[in-house]
Amino acid sequence: MTDFLLELRCEEIPARMQLKASEDLARLFSEELARAGLKPATIDSFVTPRRLALIARGLPLETAAVSEEHKGPRTSAPPQALEGFLRKTGLTQDQLEDRDGVWFAVVNKPGRATMDVLGDAVPAVIRAFPWPKAMRWGVASQTTESLRWVRPLQGIVAILGEQLVDIVVEDVRSGYATLGHRFHHPGAITIGGADDYVEKLRACHVIVSHQERQAIIAAKAAQAAAAHGYTVIEDKGLVAENAGLTEWPVPLLGDFDPAFLEVPPEVIQLTLRINQKYFVLRDSAGKLAPAFICTANIEAKDGGAAIVAGNRKVLAARLSDARFFWEQDRKTALVDHAQKLERITFHEKLGTVADKVERVAKLARWLVEEGIVKGADADLVEQAARLAKADLVTEMVGEFPELQGVMGGYYARAEGLPDAVADAIRDHYKPVGQGDDVPTAPVTVAVSLADKLDTLVGFFGIEQGPTGSKDPFALRRAALSILRLLETNGLRLNLKKVHAFALSDHVYRHVFLNTKALADVDAQTLAKFGLDPSKVTEVDWQAANLSRPEIKSFVGAFASSDVPFLDFFADRLKVQQREAGVRHDLIDAVFALGGEDDLVRLLARVHALQSFVATDDGANLLAGYKRAANILKKEAVDPAIVPAAPSEPAEAALLAALDAAEPLAARAVTDERFADAMAALATLRAPIDAFFESVTVNDADPAKRGARLALLDRVRAAVHGVADFSKITG
Repeated sequence: MTDFLLELRCEEIPARMQLKASEDLARLFSEELARAGLKPATIDSFVTPRRLALIARGLPLETAAVSEEHKGPRTSAPPQALEGFLRKTGLTQDQLEDRDGVWFAVVNKPGRATMDVLGDAVPAVIRAFPWPKAMRWGVASQTTESLRWVRPLQGIVAILGEQLVDIVVEDVRSGYATLGHRFHHPGAITIGGADDYVEKLRACHVIVSHQERQAIIAAKAAQAAAAHGYTVIEDKGLVAENAGLTEWPVPLLGDFDPAFLEVPPEVIQLTLRINQKYFVLRDSAGKLAPAFICTANIEAKDGGAAIVAGNRKVLAARLSDARFFWEQDRKTALVDHAQKLERITFHEKLGTVADKVERVAKLARWLVEEGIVKGADADLVEQAARLAKADLVTEMVGEFPELQGVMGGYYARAEGLPDAVADAIRDHYKPVGQGDDVPTAPVTVAVSLADKLDTLVGFFGIEQGPTGSKDPFALRRAALSILRLLETNGLRLNLKKVHAFALSDHVYRHVFLNTKALADVDAQTLAKFGLDPSKVTEVDWQAANLSRPEIKSFVGAFASSDVPFLDFFADRLKVQQREAGVRHDLIDAVFALGGEDDLVRLLARVHALQSFVATDDGANLLAGYKRAANILKKEAVDPAIVPAAPSEPAEAALLAALDAAEPLAARAVTDERFADAMAALATLRAPIDAFFESVTVNDADPAKRGARLALLDRVRAAVHGVADFSKITG
């Protein structure tokens, strides 16, 4: 057994691609070896800005000989069948074996030198490499058949044991030589094999392990910060990015003018992190410190003083720009910024961002006035909604789109608007992801909910809902955010009612207020969208030119969008609850009842059902229900048969239990006491068990059979008042 070293050296690989490239190299190499029957004991992969490398350990010097046996046609089969089998195996008939009237072919494949396998495998890996972006270079780039690589490929090291594997890819030939650090050791290095690769490069100021470079950066950055009484704000992504920018990382601490701290801290953090790749620091009080840590790629003779000075100068220019944006944006009131939203198209079929703001403001106020969001001042809600998108046209958000909403909150507070309004502007995009905070302040909840509902209603209205894995408008995320808002705040939201209200405003704004493109609208259509014909005074819709087909299509799409909209919410709720550990069959059991569009109530029912089926009473009731349902599938209740009175004690007992349990369960469901409804159904367990033990359902007497089938039908109906147990597995 021996080890194989492969290094592919090129110009700088983008940091964001490095770790994936390292994984892809190991995967593709393993797959190529597996095709030849080789499997290394382990594969260690490495990546730096200028090289991809791996060490495959424990490779045999040649592949094992293989004997493959293939079963062919019977000896009595037509000649054509035999000819096809011979072509497949590459043998002649005299090389086949006759085993009890069946032809068998035994193909012996001799072992192959590992050196030869590697000579074929490495070029195949290089040519098949899945870079997200790649390039061609030099004279060879004139043809599309030439090699594509992330950056020009400059060298290949391929050593099996101590022997060079001869490989040629384009004009690059393998050898024993590589290069060390660009500044500390720019000359060639001779590699003897896999055993000395890592340490020889380390001696030449190249740490080939990405993970080791990350550990060095994290440890030395923390050490440098602590020496000045600071702590590093944890940022694993930035650690990995800096590791991808250096081969010999040296974290250095610098500072900046504390006067810049008057700019919102989020701006400073983004300036440091996004623009400069610096680590952000906190002081002992937990506030943003006027300092940073940059990562050099060199051990400077002056201890890094010149490097820090250069970075400080660049950062000062960046922070000066940020402070300028902060000062300029505050010279204009948010309400004046908001007027510029008419210049931004939200979607060609849904109007401008200003149109969206109008819809959201109306919907947010309605949510409060309808009592859906309680505890909010309707005027503050409308004010926040009208200003929530205003920061989109500010200089700061133009520079840092990640700060939309956040900057609006700062600007609102700076001009003296109520805190509730400023907070709503800041947080109305939340929750953005699964781990994001869910707003609970009533004004914020109303604006956030309205914003997301308007987006969903609009895009479903123009038939732009998600398809398969495609969701260009992030509607799945918006729906999950709505569900989290409802669940966290216990909001009682009738989806159909909300959908109708939001839909009417879409149609009103995009049909009746668009005098250049009117639809053929009559009183019935107006009523369908919840609009009163007597109140639509902006246009004389009866006398107008109403022939634009695209607007007819627009109205038609909206008119049919309620079912996809509601089904979409149902699917998102299932996804959310499955991730929360709720069994999918229990969700289906509640959804199967239909007619439920209050998500809080629906979830309460699902959770009560999950608790119930986990008990013995629940499991046994489920078994009894399924037995009853199976009988009813085969023997339906005949309404023409007059049922007989109960003739068996167990039959009478079940009837009495039903008479007692049905109203209790029904009242509990009405009062949304779903656990009590389950408890009422649990009283049916013993009577159902006794009924099946002592009563023959399919009695010869039609009247008795009809009575007993009707009794089982009542059991099924009582259970379905809570959930469709037929959907529950087990």
